[in-house]
Amino acid sequence: MKELKSIEKLTDSFSRLPGVGHKSAEKMAYSVLEMSDEDVELFSNALKDAKKAVHKCPICGTLTEDDICDICSNDSRDKTKIIVVSYPKDVVAFEKLNSYNGKYHVLGGTLSAINGVGIEDLNIDSLLRRIKEDGVKEVIIATNPTTEGETTALYLAKILENFDVNLTRLAYGLPMGGHLEYADALTLSKALEGRKKI
Repeated sequence: MKELKSIEKLTDSFSRLPGVGHKSAEKMAYSVLEMSDEDVELFSNALKDAKKAVHKCPICGTLTEDDICDICSNDSRDKTKIIVVSYPKDVVAFEKLNSYNGKYHVLGGTLSAINGVGIEDLNIDSLLRRIKEDGVKEVIIATNPTTEGETTALYLAKILENFDVNLTRLAYGLPMGGHLEYADALTLSKALEGRKKI
């Protein structure tokens, strides 16, 4: 039977999503055909609207629909403490704990020679500016416990050693090779409590 180009194109689009293999993408593509025209329109508009409305906070780099995210604009949060994470979804993981009242800084990735991510690709300059201007006293490095995350943490430790801040790293309650977004609340909470100076 001849391949349907529209299905192929839709399958290819779904397979671009992380963690979606060809079979799952194909299943999603056929599911779209079963949807009503109205549901397809809603789905399509939701994709376009999210892409148009969501952007990076100019201060911390997390995702927001406002000019500045609700964490940066909240004056009751402790601006002397910053958790540095790799991705916006890592901020969400910490916020679910309801036990941290400081600020965040999103690097936008981790150093990776294999993937071509260098120092200039990460949101580091604005972190240094925030530390100087906001009277930051503690920087908690919360990159993933992977090779790339460790490399990034060591680089940050090196450039922050001349700053007058208490520099800590999340404790290894998190498994090596794991990712923050998949950690359960207790593991993440213990890792935050047991952070150590680096």
